[in-house]
Amino acid sequence: MTYEHTPVTVEGKRAVVIGGTSGIGRALARGFAADGADVVATSRTEERVAETAADLRDLGAETVEVTCDVTDRESIVEMRDAVIDELGGVDVLVTSQSYIARSTLSDGTEEEWQRVFDVQLDGTFRAIQLFAERMDEGSIIPISSISNQTAIPNLVPYTTAKGGIDSFTRVAAKELGPEIRVNAIKPGFVRSEQTTGTYDEGTDRNREIVRRTVHGRMGEPEEIVGAAIYLASDAATYTTGSVLTVDDGFTADAFGNE
Repeated sequence: MTYEHTPVTVEGKRAVVIGGTSGIGRALARGFAADGADVVATSRTEERVAETAADLRDLGAETVEVTCDVTDRESIVEMRDAVIDELGGVDVLVTSQSYIARSTLSDGTEEEWQRVFDVQLDGTFRAIQLFAERMDEGSIIPISSISNQTAIPNLVPYTTAKGGIDSFTRVAAKELGPEIRVNAIKPGFVRSEQTTGTYDEGTDRNREIVRRTVHGRMGEPEEIVGAAIYLASDAATYTTGSVLTVDDGFTADAFGNE
């Protein structure tokens, strides 16, 4: 039997990254573009969409400047159709949109809970459902979080919604396969606009992260790119329904480094 290696690359693919104008989403959009994909990075903010599009063009990608609000089905449809009209189709969808309400079970409000779910979990459902209607084949990658398995304080709605994304990923993989593969990525503690202030160096939370990670530091958004490129590539044709953790061993080590 002859083994033929399939390269791990997204060269020539057409990717959409929802929530792709900041944090991990932007790193993924730039990483796809640098690897040879055409990429649309979308969010609700026109200025950020335009700025990121210019960056992607500098990296050699064809792109489309279009905003998207995942709480609005029509907004997703308009964005999807604009991308398909311009690029001819979509091979990869990443749902990286995020909204955090820092609240406990006792002080959280129903409005905060609903808003987080509307963006995180319901938004993921809407986007994947609507894009799957127009994708003949390809890869869908929801961005989850290790927060749903580590009981992080003050993030009750966020952690619960992210847990729902893990479950949804497995069901969606069964229903959309084999033509469309669905695999989630669970990043660990990564530097971003959302973590600034809460997990800065010197804080108690940062010291706890450092203690439990192998490299003794928080991650950078660019360190999630390799996992996404693999899942989006043709090298992952037998990988679906998986939830890939990228957290530097945080959830694997109950005692931390000595």
